[in-house]
Amino acid sequence: MQTDKEVRDGKEVDYCFIRFTQKKTKGVELLPISLQAYTLLGKRGDPKEQVFEGLQYSACVNFHLKRWVLQAGITKNITFHCFRHTYATLQLSAGTDIFTVSKMLGHRELKTTLIYAKIIDQTKRDATDKIILNF
Repeated sequence: MQTDKEVRDGKEVDYCFIRFTQKKTKGVELLPISLQAYTLLGKRGDPKEQVFEGLQYSACVNFHLKRWVLQAGITKNITFHCFRHTYATLQLSAGTDIFTVSKMLGHRELKTTLIYAKIIDQTKRDATDKIILNF
């Protein structure tokens, strides 16, 4: 999990970011975050402590997530991986190029990210069928 030391506020560079090590690939990534996201992190703690103390990915975390989702009135099955999927899809839908999205997700291979592009392609096809002209 990231430590406060790895969350930078933009004083060293002109943007805020989180530096972390990808679990699967072991690659060190630098992920830009918005000023709004940085602000939501709140007051900086000890640089040696975790940003989100005690947060570790497990089935237990997904259990709590499901409870929060149900309390919000959402009936769809949601996992933390869904957030990555949604993030990638929203970025592509907003016009972010696939290479950038691939890097933001920490994918080594562009072909891994192409899965999300296929979803966008299907969305475009579905949108074309919504307009039916009567001649």
